[in-house]
Amino acid sequence: MKSTTKVLLVALGAGTLGAVAGLWSHGPGPLLNSELGQRALQGALSASAPPPPADLAVARRGDVIPALRLPDLDGQSVDVPGAWPGRPLLINFWASWCGPCIEEMPELDRFAASQDANGVQVVGIALDNADDVRAFLQRIPVAYPILLDAPGPRDSAVQLGNPNGVLPYTVLIDPDGRLRKQKVGPFQPGEIDGWVEL
Repeated sequence: MKSTTKVLLVALGAGTLGAVAGLWSHGPGPLLNSELGQRALQGALSASAPPPPADLAVARRGDVIPALRLPDLDGQSVDVPGAWPGRPLLINFWASWCGPCIEEMPELDRFAASQDANGVQVVGIALDNADDVRAFLQRIPVAYPILLDAPGPRDSAVQLGNPNGVLPYTVLIDPDGRLRKQKVGPFQPGEIDGWVEL
């Protein structure tokens, strides 16, 4: 019985290493970029995450998101989603030190620029300090609003369904304030256009 357990553990370990090596060398592939793959990944990440603080409101798909009040780069408080009533929101969590976050920012900026006054509002929430974000945006500016939050077990990304703090992380909020989609990882060029369909 013990030798069977060892063989199974070795096989499980080898399979896990093979999957990690495959992702490392070939990227996530089409499954991770699909809605089914994202739901599976989100479920696995949530299962392995520590529970959020008991008094913290955490939205799940279909839930109205908790009201957030975060500062912008000028220190002015912004209510999310209240600052953009009646509009869908694409909220992207990022940090200036996150390579995949930086790579997808031109795509987010392109998509934001393609939206009219009633279209999807892109909002970036940097889980970072204000000085680093300002310095980063001097080098790589974006036209969509950037808000700030301190990373940790009570941050706004956790409240919107990202208990592990994986970056980049993006959510789609419908005009009624409900969390409709979640994405772990960066967008590929052109991917956002289809992803935002409610």
